[in-house]
Amino acid sequence: MASNKRDQLLNTAENLFYREGYHATGIDRILAESGVAKMTLYKHFKSKDELILAVLDARHELMLARLRERAGKLPPREALLGVFDGLHGMIHGNGAFCGCLFINAAAEYQDREHPIHRRSAAYKAELQSHLRELLERLDAPEPLRLARQLQYLLEGALSMAHIEGPGEQALDAKAAAECLLTAAGI
Repeated sequence: MASNKRDQLLNTAENLFYREGYHATGIDRILAESGVAKMTLYKHFKSKDELILAVLDARHELMLARLRERAGKLPPREALLGVFDGLHGMIHGNGAFCGCLFINAAAEYQDREHPIHRRSAAYKAELQSHLRELLERLDAPEPLRLARQLQYLLEGALSMAHIEGPGEQALDAKAAAECLLTAAGI
């Protein structure tokens, strides 16, 4: 039962952090919306920062599991381009699109040494590593450089969808990614 309460806290906190921001969302609001007692919250998380880190960890695991699952089912080039399709689906998913949970966290916790900022950066680094691994499987020239370029397209599409509202940002970025892959001989 306790893990259900923990998951309930994580899900409620993630939704509120995503929609309203980390600093703007207080513990009392999370408790009220989750229906979980304060004692239960502090049994699982010593502080709001620890709750935020747990939310980021859960999202990190979920996103990378999805990427790896797709990479295991598709040829590497299709898996690379499929990341943009996944982003398009995320941008147009249920509810209002409020950007990237990790970018938003890094923006609110700007000190690069803060654990929340570092956790956000770790996710982005692992995403880049995933792209690089797919490119290495394709024997791409300069796989790290190309992975960074593809990630810039992804991050730009995410940011612009947040600023402009959901549109074709991810598909436009995918078209640019196809040009980069073709230029690299892939």
